[in-house]
Amino acid sequence: MPELANKKIAFLLTNGYEDSELTSPWEAVTQAGGEAVLVAPKAGQVEGKKGHTQSVDLTSADASADDFDALVLPGGVVNADHLRMDEAAVAFTKAFFDADKPVAVICHGGWILTDADVLQGRRMTSYSSLKTDLRNAGADWVDEEVVVDQGLVSSRTPDDLPAFNAKLVEEFAQS
Repeated sequence: MPELANKKIAFLLTNGYEDSELTSPWEAVTQAGGEAVLVAPKAGQVEGKKGHTQSVDLTSADASADDFDALVLPGGVVNADHLRMDEAAVAFTKAFFDADKPVAVICHGGWILTDADVLQGRRMTSYSSLKTDLRNAGADWVDEEVVVDQGLVSSRTPDDLPAFNAKLVEEFAQS
């Protein structure tokens, strides 16, 4: 049986995401038998910074963490900056932590975690420019390919995607 059979995984993002940080984990989740669902602030389609477009399945205002087993937060500076200004997206993200459900975040995707106020005492990594923000929000920031701490899987850049994908599938399967 696939590792993620009967698991529903939310991917939360908006325009300007890093294309590979959506498509590569999405493929890892679906190949492992999971159901991937794209959640965004607005209905329609989202477009990555390199032109990948994908249809939105559910808006952040209509999404509930209760309906999902895990969350993936792709990066991309514009995506991450705009997403953290959407109150419904922030509340949706925080709800996964409140329910002790696994969350995987890569590159700039971690920015929303500062707004969700869920980083106190958690060890994680990200794109290096977020280091100060994440530390100020209480994270123990480290520069490593992939870090797992209490169900939070984090990586730095698209170069880390193979390790990130393997760890997120492993963590999501255990939830």
